[in-house]
Amino acid sequence: MSDNSHAVHVRDGWIGVEPTVLIFDVNETLIDVEAMSPLFERVFADTRVLREWFGQVVMYSMTVTLCGCYEDYFALGRGVFSMLGDIHGVKVTPSDLDDLEHGMRTMPAHPDVEEGLRRLRDAGFRMVTLTNSPPVAGGRTPLEHAGLAGYFERQFSVDTIRTFKPAALTYHLAARELDVPPSTCLMVAAHVWDTIGAQSAGLSAGLLTRPGNAPLPVHGLPQPNIVASDLPDFADRLIARWRT
Repeated sequence: MSDNSHAVHVRDGWIGVEPTVLIFDVNETLIDVEAMSPLFERVFADTRVLREWFGQVVMYSMTVTLCGCYEDYFALGRGVFSMLGDIHGVKVTPSDLDDLEHGMRTMPAHPDVEEGLRRLRDAGFRMVTLTNSPPVAGGRTPLEHAGLAGYFERQFSVDTIRTFKPAALTYHLAARELDVPPSTCLMVAAHVWDTIGAQSAGLSAGLLTRPGNAPLPVHGLPQPNIVASDLPDFADRLIARWRT
C-alpha cells in the first residue's frame, strides 16, 4: 500500500487495488439530508430529531433485511417518523408524512459535489450510484431532482433485490450489472457502515466525513482506503494516488 499520508492505512487482506469504477451512495453522501431540518423543526420543535429519525431509518432498514422482510426506504421513513411522533408525544398528520416523503425525494446536492464529480469524470473514472432509496415510477429519482444524474453511467437501487445495504448482495448487484469484478470497484459513502459493508464484499472504499460522520477506529474492522472531508478533497486524493 502507498504511504500517501492522505489515506488511512489498511489492514493486510483488505482490498486496496486501483479502482476503475466508483460506486456512490446517495443519501447524505451526495445529497443533503439536513435540507429537511425545517420540517423537523415544525413538527417536533427540535431539529435534532432529524438525526434521530435518519439513524432509526438506517437501523430498521438493516433490521428488515436481517429478518428476511422488505418495505422500501420511503415507507420505512414514513413509519419511523410516525413512531417518533409517538415517542416524543407529537401528533403527526398525514400531511406531515407527505411532506416528509416529498423531502426525501427532493433533497438538494451538497454544494461541493458537482466540482468533485467533474474532477473524477475528467480523470477517467467510471461512476455509478447505489442507493437504499427506491426508484420512482413515472417520476424523477432523488439524484435527478438534485441535478446530478448526468454524471453517472447507471443508477442502482437496492429495491431491485429487496435487500438493503450493507448486505454483500447489494454491492455485488452493481458489480454484476457492470460486468466487472468487485475488487475493481470503490464505494464512496459518508457512513462507516456502508464502507465496512463494501469492503467486506470485496470492494475498496472511500469515506466522506460529512458533519456527524467519522472513521470507526476499531481493530479488526476494515478501515476506508481514503478518508476525505468533502468530494473535491476525495477526488484530489484519489487522483493523486491512482492517476499521477
